[in-house]
Amino acid sequence: MVQLTRIYTKGGDKGSTSLGNGKRVPKHDLRVAAYGAVDETNATVGLVRLHTGGIAQVDAMLGRIQNDLFDLGADLCTPEDPADYPPLRIISAQVERLEQEIDALNAELAPLNSFVLPGGTAAAAYLHLARTISRRAEREITALAETGPVNPQAIKYINRLSDHLFVLSRHVNDRGAGDVLWVPGKNR
Repeated sequence: MVQLTRIYTKGGDKGSTSLGNGKRVPKHDLRVAAYGAVDETNATVGLVRLHTGGIAQVDAMLGRIQNDLFDLGADLCTPEDPADYPPLRIISAQVERLEQEIDALNAELAPLNSFVLPGGTAAAAYLHLARTISRRAEREITALAETGPVNPQAIKYINRLSDHLFVLSRHVNDRGAGDVLWVPGKNR
């Protein structure tokens, strides 16, 4: 476990930061941008949890996702270089759990006839916000993967997560009954 006794170190005062392997990189490095977007996703999931109305199943899912997002950040902040210790990596079981939850939630929903606009309940709107931020994280991670090795399970996880957040948004919107649907050209 990490023990944080000092919050500021002054190590980043000149625009660089340390990766999980100790290497210093600019704060605008692709790797830092990738795990930064993951962190933003996690913070937004925290906002969602404030608006779920205490639905135990939903809160448990989101709690697991938040912990997984920290795992994903740890995975991304440690390059695929040989290490003295095995770094924390996202594994297929974490991706599979998301898939199982998506399938279970989606089985309760009516098929869509249109795209869904972010809205309905506060929880659903925040889930859409988390979904869009996770999509940005996915773009950052795949850009990073073009420059060097990235754990393939990390890419799968963030891709499945945005699907999970979408389906969960419909679930908390009264199982889709409260969805706000896009009406093409409605305001022409």
